Amino acid sequence: MFYARLIVPIFNKQAPLEQGSLRDKISEYANQVGFELTKIFVIDGSKRSTKANAYFSGFGSEKRVTLYDTLIDQLTEEEIVAVLAHEVGHYKKKHILYNLLAGTLTTGFTLYLFSLVVDNDLMAQALGVSNSSFHIGLVAFFLLYSPISMITSIFMNILSRKFEYQADAYAVRTYKAAPLITGLKTLTKTSLSNLTPHPAVVWFQYSHPSLLQRITAMQKIN
Repeated sequence: MFYARLIVPIFNKQAPLEQGSLRDKISEYANQVGFELTKIFVIDGSKRSTKANAYFSGFGSEKRVTLYDTLIDQLTEEEIVAVLAHEVGHYKKKHILYNLLAGTLTTGFTLYLFSLVVDNDLMAQALGVSNSSFHIGLVAFFLLYSPISMITSIFMNILSRKFEYQADAYAVRTYKAAPLITGLKTLTKTSLSNLTPHPAVVWFQYSHPSLLQRITAMQKIN
């Protein structure tokens, strides 16, 4: 609720997007899909990185879209609107809510496992300590949780990639495929991402599908 107002200003400067064709196009698209959006900001992301980005934050009256200045410099206006259409897709498909629920369940599961280990004498003895304590329980937990966290992260990544495909499809159906594809190509190039990762690496480690996978999926949408 307060991230944009309290946290962001500590690290970056942000200012409302000036009136002009880009703001008009963003507002026109938002009105077209019934997405109420009056707060559009630009942040000085270039002070730390050349990576381009955009994100939504806040709820209710605090809802806003923030564009990195690098995004405005590197993409055309149509490509920027297409990228925002993808983000609107996440909102419309309730991905934020689902991710929040999944994160809460994962955290609860983690804390439950921790409660089983933290005062366990057998775990302490396995590490060569006669009596259990919070500190040795913490060490034992991190040793045991490492392989478990790998498994949970795989499922979270599968869910995340599914959401990315859905958001891409929403952007294609409500706006255009061509500017989204060209925009993603530019973003992938400027972020120095691997264009041809091995499918196994994508399955195990990537929260987003590869660029080629996303383009192929968008081209199949009627």
